[in-house]
Amino acid sequence: MKNKSLLASFAIAALLVAGCSNKILKSPVSYSKENVLETKVDSVLQLMTLEEKVGQLNQYNGFWDITGPTPKEGQAAKKYEDLKKGLVGSMLNVKGVKDVKALQKIAVEQTRLGIPLLFGFDVIHGYKTISPIPLAEAASWDLEAMKKSAAIAAEEAAAVGLNWTFAPMIDISRDARWGRVMEGAGEDPFLGSKIAVARVQGFQGEDLAAVNTILACAKHFAGYAFAESGRDYNTVDISETVLQNTIFPPFKAAVDAGVRTFMNSFNELNGIPATGNAYLQREVLKRDWKFDGFVVSDWGSINEMIPHGFAKDSKQAAEIAINAGSDMDMESSAYVEHLVALVKEGKVKESVIDDAARRILKVKFELGLFDDPYKYCDENRELATVGKAAFHEGVLDMAKKSIVLLKNEKELLPLKKSGQKIALIGALANDKTSPLGSWRIAADDNSAVSVLEGLQKYSGNQLKYVKGADVTEGRTQFIWETKINTTDKSGFAEAITAAKQADVVIMVLGEHGLQSGEGRSRTDIGLPGVQQELLETIYKVNPNVVLVLNNGRPLAIPWADENIPAIVEGWHLGTQSGNAIAQVLYGDYNPSGKLPMTFPRNVGQIPIYYNYKNTGRPVMNEPESVFWSHYIDEKNTPLYAFGHGLSYSKFEYSYLQLSSNKFSKNGKIEVSVNLKNTGKVAGKEVVQLYIRDLIGSTTRPVKELKGFEMIELQPNETKKVVFTIDEKTIEYFTANRKWEAEAGDFKVFIGGSSITKLEGDFQYSN
Repeated sequence: MKNKSLLASFAIAALLVAGCSNKILKSPVSYSKENVLETKVDSVLQLMTLEEKVGQLNQYNGFWDITGPTPKEGQAAKKYEDLKKGLVGSMLNVKGVKDVKALQKIAVEQTRLGIPLLFGFDVIHGYKTISPIPLAEAASWDLEAMKKSAAIAAEEAAAVGLNWTFAPMIDISRDARWGRVMEGAGEDPFLGSKIAVARVQGFQGEDLAAVNTILACAKHFAGYAFAESGRDYNTVDISETVLQNTIFPPFKAAVDAGVRTFMNSFNELNGIPATGNAYLQREVLKRDWKFDGFVVSDWGSINEMIPHGFAKDSKQAAEIAINAGSDMDMESSAYVEHLVALVKEGKVKESVIDDAARRILKVKFELGLFDDPYKYCDENRELATVGKAAFHEGVLDMAKKSIVLLKNEKELLPLKKSGQKIALIGALANDKTSPLGSWRIAADDNSAVSVLEGLQKYSGNQLKYVKGADVTEGRTQFIWETKINTTDKSGFAEAITAAKQADVVIMVLGEHGLQSGEGRSRTDIGLPGVQQELLETIYKVNPNVVLVLNNGRPLAIPWADENIPAIVEGWHLGTQSGNAIAQVLYGDYNPSGKLPMTFPRNVGQIPIYYNYKNTGRPVMNEPESVFWSHYIDEKNTPLYAFGHGLSYSKFEYSYLQLSSNKFSKNGKIEVSVNLKNTGKVAGKEVVQLYIRDLIGSTTRPVKELKGFEMIELQPNETKKVVFTIDEKTIEYFTANRKWEAEAGDFKVFIGGSSITKLEGDFQYSN
């Protein structure tokens, strides 16, 4: 086989400084692995024409049926010719060994230098075997489980020829109207940073050159989740304090964890589109954080600077984006069409092109593609890997850990395993597609285990299912919807009859899996369609209702909270959804999830989040006063707070102690609490540490998460949980425009949610 990638790989010897290659082989002390890699990259770069360098910066979406005839005309033919000329560096949305190998063969064996392609895909929470949506996984607060979930997704994706995922999304979000909250880790930068690291490590593993790992991509840099009105792609206008203390930390954590790619975002930030924002990409990411991977634009976002009013045409957009540090153009064709001319006109330095191409080539070397461009193209491995049993076991474990018990009055849960009549109501209970959630584009419809199927595995009770009402009218499409909320109540009568005859009613209500995600913002975050009316109707005839929510965002459900005795947050849990929910409902798994995002009482409270700042008038200063920060028609407090989550165990916190009430620079103190399981069954509790900086050079939040630990206890068992507080714990981006710890007074809180009862005080001096 003629493998031209070997030309690029082994031409190194001829291009090295005289004698260097021997020194590399014989003197590992003088020449590190990194030096060797950089030398290889530079050697390939020297072989390339300007056009070929620009080609590495060009990413195309799959543009023709690879098993069909070669495209002869139109845009597909143009892209095909670019591919054969070496003017494509990456492809996206091409999957399956057969297709990937066919395209890689063109790049490797028909172009002048044979430089291999990267193949990217949105492997967001699984490839074919689907884990819970990322927001649900975040509710587990189990970093090892999330790391394993990402590793499962990576192994399955790599087996079908992919080597790059556009995940994790690590945007911090405070607005449940924004549909993409389902794709992130919630509202808190500390938790979000820990999860970012876990997911990057899961995707990339310990060796990028291994055949079961893929490149991770930290997205969207930056501020995307702060879009005004919660409307996707909208303007973002925030302070530097919010940018530095809330938005940046997970991205910096991802860089420190070794993430190899970043994606910029659709939004503008302080008047400049992120794709053309040199401050974000050149100054912060590449200079200050020393990120040495590459940045890819989001889909078409380079050309989107034109309607933003920031570039007059595609050529100027290309100039702005490359100079700002956006290395790869996803599906705008702006770079491949204009960069060569821009260099010749002196508007873009060739050194800028070299830097971007070098970054991309380096990652390809790290993946081992120059050694074996077909390393991800093993059809036997594909057949043996996709959908294997171990993956299903893994996503089931992740799904159970993601479930949050929001309410459980009179211990209605767990269900008795025999002797009861149970009515199961709701279209989502018998849905095998919706549980897959949004962003699962390689999964097969109708492949999830439904709640009905999960409950049917428990045969001791008499189970009757009725739909009650649909959630949507007709099929909900991946890209768009028509009428998304049904108004049909014709199934209410049958549901009422079933509820009257039942001892317990389980109602599975919420959003269809594609009613959240990109482009799916909502102004009403209650139960869609007639589901709220169905819930109230059934409650009137049988109040023993267990409400199981399926949703991709926090919902406003104040009526349910006031009336329904048991509420389970069941999210969109993926392939094994129904089994996970059934095992929790029957008590074979004791729920331990905690909310990673605040649930509002009303959409009018949004944005609502636990780490808010006080106003100058935070509380009523006299009886009947109206002049303080509040609503006249709703409480300020959330429906369910960040960190909230119950268990079938009961946990008691007591005896908070500090090892000292003061420490100074380079010192530390310990804070501890006793945790006791006063319940009847073993269970896990996420113990949460919060701190408040009382006075700062800029105003500080009322509390901030600074630590957490999952503790498992047997009935009547007590453990002492200890956290360490040091200078790093209390630092933030101050008025001095740098990260530092300021001297002052602090409060420390420990509890099972952001609403805590135990607190202490300490001082820090520097």
